[in-house]
Amino acid sequence: MLAHAKSGTPLNNERLEFLGDAVLDAIVGEIVFHHFPSKKEGFLTNTRSKIVQRESLGKLATKIGLDKLVQRHEHNQTHNSYFAGNAFEALVGAIYLDRGYSYCKYFIANKILHRIIDINKVAYQEVNFKSKLLEWCQRYKLSHEFILHAETKSEDGSPLFDTKILINGFECGRGKGYSKKESHQKASRNALHRIKNDRRLRDELTKPSTDNSQQ
Repeated sequence: MLAHAKSGTPLNNERLEFLGDAVLDAIVGEIVFHHFPSKKEGFLTNTRSKIVQRESLGKLATKIGLDKLVQRHEHNQTHNSYFAGNAFEALVGAIYLDRGYSYCKYFIANKILHRIIDINKVAYQEVNFKSKLLEWCQRYKLSHEFILHAETKSEDGSPLFDTKILINGFECGRGKGYSKKESHQKASRNALHRIKNDRRLRDELTKPSTDNSQQ
């Protein structure tokens, strides 16, 4: 993804995306923490994840017209939701560098969450992480497999399932739950989070495969 300096020289936004992602996690986490004073860690984590997930950021960037302001190479095949979401993260990183954490927090809280995103609606909206992960795998024609890694007992004697998910043979996430369904959802959520933040893994999974039969 490219922006341009005043001199006209193309600039790569990847460093700004890295910074913006970290700042966004911290700010949204702080806002969610204060907005829901009686909620536990799991609820707060899920709410933050739903706000900063790639699809949400992509839709947000499109709403404010950010996707139209950034140029990219024509051969770049990154999916639109990633492209727009990356642009928003880069914007947050740039604001942080230019104005600092306090103003960046003001921007997110007052210009985004209070105007564009209904934090209460997002918090209580059910998200099918497994479905989203399978859609992502289908988009890139990737194999996926949920494997029950272990089945144990919790302190109260309830069954506890530990599931891992393999994507094209790579272990991308794990999750524990009191049912296999819950463990699949948590493993999928963790896999989506890792795919979002681990560029090397994402590139490895989505790079074009070599068809040896044509050689």
